[in-house]
Amino acid sequence: MNPHVLTILLSGLGLGTTLTFASSNWLLAWMGLEINTLAITPLMAQHHHPRAVEATTKYFLTQATAAAMILFASTMNAWTTGEWNINDMSSPIANTAFMMGLALKIGLAPMHFWMPEVLQGLDLMTGLILSTWQKLAPFALIIQTAHTINPTILTTLGIMSTLIGGWGGLNQTQLRKILAYSSIAHMGWMIIIIQYAPQLTLIALGTYVIMTSAAFLALKTSFTTKINTLATTWSKSPMLAATTTLVLLSLGGLPPLTGFLPKWLILQELAKQDLPIIATAMALTALISLYFYLRLCYAMTLTISPNTNNSITPWRTQTTQTSLPTALFTTATLGLLPMTPAIMMLAT
Repeated sequence: MNPHVLTILLSGLGLGTTLTFASSNWLLAWMGLEINTLAITPLMAQHHHPRAVEATTKYFLTQATAAAMILFASTMNAWTTGEWNINDMSSPIANTAFMMGLALKIGLAPMHFWMPEVLQGLDLMTGLILSTWQKLAPFALIIQTAHTINPTILTTLGIMSTLIGGWGGLNQTQLRKILAYSSIAHMGWMIIIIQYAPQLTLIALGTYVIMTSAAFLALKTSFTTKINTLATTWSKSPMLAATTTLVLLSLGGLPPLTGFLPKWLILQELAKQDLPIIATAMALTALISLYFYLRLCYAMTLTISPNTNNSITPWRTQTTQTSLPTALFTTATLGLLPMTPAIMMLAT
């Protein structure tokens, strides 16, 4: 892609997210979401592959539907209250429609069906943007209006997302689909706690962005998109294979890695709110997710590839990929748990 066009599109992504962050008016927030969608659409279809075009079309139609629902909900609320202020959501029907629209935007179950299919059709870098940056603007709106949304809806969405996110990833062989179901499960953890402790949602979102970035960048470095090619990673780069295994375990929430931090705090807060059954259900769904991460770790470190490794030996050729972002995100993914008190101080 032309560097000038790429710069304009990435600037559009930043502008859309910033506009949604800074707006207190529904129309401006909706406009920011639309700028985001229109900016990422050319990035998704840039390779002109039929699968990429199909994924772009699915994504555009889904996001257009979600944007229409959000605009419809804000119009209903304005009709009832006479205001377009985001913090003044007093219509229950508008609240429900608004939450459903945002759930469709970020891929919460049961509005998650587009997410694995779309992510599968994209290259890893565009998939990284879709899995991380595109979640920020909708989450900003959810956090602002969480106190007005029916708690039963949020709890149901959270439990369904963690369950389906774990269950859906069990039978997958494509790594991008597995990361899509991982995203759905993590979204569930963020939504379940948002009504009780919004700062924990921010911590969970931040750690999710760091861990997912590390996973996508590591897979991009090793040119891996399927489980059966994970076994060749060790022969290409032993250090990358070892760190990627730890990144996947961190995504699963295994102590003492960073991924345990949000799960630990969220379960603790649910217990404080006298919700032991919900906390137990969330912990059990986390075990399902951990199983398919362990599958990936097994394939990467304990399996010898049955195929001849025809890849170029990386120690003989100069790589063209930048390893600094991968190293930074991997370090953060593996070592932030001791920083929990400081992170809590910053969040509150």
